[in-house]
Amino acid sequence: MRSHFPTEWLTALPYVGGRTLNVPDRAAVADPADRGTPVGAVALAGREVADAAAQAARAAFPAWRDLSATRRGDLLLAAADAVQAQAPLLAELLAREAGKVLHDARGDVLGSLAMLRSFVQLVRDLEQPENLAGRPGTGQADVVRVRHVPVGPAAVIGPWNTPVFLTFNGVAPSLASGCTVVVKPAAEAPLALTALLRLMAELLPAGVLNVVPGRGSVVGQALVEHPAIRAVMFTGGTETGRRIQAAAAGTVKKVALELGGNDPAIVLADARLDDRTITELVAGSFGMSGQICFNIKRIYVHRSRCDEFVERFTAAASRIVVGAPLDPDAHIGPMTTPDGYANAQRLIREAQDAGAVVRTVGVRAASARWDEGNYVAPTVVTDIARDAELVLEEQFAPIIPIIPFDTEDEVIAEANRTEFGLASSVWSSDLAHAEAVAARIEAGNTYLNAHRLGASVPLVPFGGIKQSGLGRTHGMHSLEHCTELHAIVGFSDASAQLPGIEQWSSITDHLSSDAAATEAPTGEPAQEPTEEEVTA
Repeated sequence: MRSHFPTEWLTALPYVGGRTLNVPDRAAVADPADRGTPVGAVALAGREVADAAAQAARAAFPAWRDLSATRRGDLLLAAADAVQAQAPLLAELLAREAGKVLHDARGDVLGSLAMLRSFVQLVRDLEQPENLAGRPGTGQADVVRVRHVPVGPAAVIGPWNTPVFLTFNGVAPSLASGCTVVVKPAAEAPLALTALLRLMAELLPAGVLNVVPGRGSVVGQALVEHPAIRAVMFTGGTETGRRIQAAAAGTVKKVALELGGNDPAIVLADARLDDRTITELVAGSFGMSGQICFNIKRIYVHRSRCDEFVERFTAAASRIVVGAPLDPDAHIGPMTTPDGYANAQRLIREAQDAGAVVRTVGVRAASARWDEGNYVAPTVVTDIARDAELVLEEQFAPIIPIIPFDTEDEVIAEANRTEFGLASSVWSSDLAHAEAVAARIEAGNTYLNAHRLGASVPLVPFGGIKQSGLGRTHGMHSLEHCTELHAIVGFSDASAQLPGIEQWSSITDHLSSDAAATEAPTGEPAQEPTEEEVTA
């Protein structure tokens, strides 16, 4: 590893309650570009460290919650500025451990800081309770206010493919809204995220931001089950998401899950197949070596345009440069994990064995040590059965099947056939027609003439349906995971303002008459007791 990285960045250690904890049990963080050379090491913390982090977050929560949004925001902005100064180095470390090209790694780091700043401003705008007094449905109440209050300590369990940005989908709204946080980084790519979070945590009150690296089955499980944790935000695989939801039920906590996807792109007969459209589709299919949750995973093309599309798409994909993560000319790097690499090779081999046409394309850059890294060339698959695994399951690799269709009813049925429903896209020169088709797709998001990073604009909710998850991110939708609504309703005279008290009036009628009986008649002063009455 290059010496210009701070030594403490090269081992992901727990940071709990303002202190670094030394955990002796560690695992290597493999270099996706050179499997024989580790990038660093990750501590494999146990349940006791997860418990300590949850307790630290619980202890720090009241003071952090009670800060004004302005003061809390000032602390977070100062922490973001400190990270910004280290962003180039953090991005380089992230590129090395995750295998993503430097351009993507920079976006991962800088995008997370931009997200944090946006939530600071959003929470400041929400600091004043919503005043509903006088509106229909509030009766004659004098005070009707609704507050957004932080739910409590939150656990954020991040993924390995976009470890910083996607983890900040939970970290940023939670911290800004007043929650304290415990982060469990992915063991496959924990270094840059852990270093970044520690830089921030050192500038915040102790216990507000904690990091516990380790195995999901140990640390993740402990956090999800912990009674001090009141919300869990997870990004990752569907099977793990199911286990998290089940484990969280025991303590009735809020759970947000962004899970897998098998996103279809539907190219209609009237779609423009010019260079810009093809470029968009190639970028949406192969970006980050296909390891983006809402990448295009399968393309359906109207049969009248399919041959033309395959020719142009394949020609464009043939110019994708596959290189080392720090190669400035590379479009994509190696796959992050050996398991992902092995699965990609299996899918390609099985497609070939089943008789599909498999085209391996792309340019192998001299920087790529092809035999020593997790490199998979862009692969275009045609003439494949519609029920093949590559079509019905998420491949999470730079392999794209292209399937012809004849009617819109047919392609809608195929698009909705799987249990995934994260994102999708419709491509047409007629936006109104494309929108009508999009309305029939079962997905959390459908894009028209786009389908890549950036298409999910910040104002709209992002998330999946069916087996692709629960909840939504972006703006107020993110805040729903880490806040609760607190209604305050007040009356100056409830008996006069609220109906239904009449049947209860008799229980206090005698109190008024008894009180009146002990009072002196109006206008006559009460007499002092006699001596005999006092001694009696």
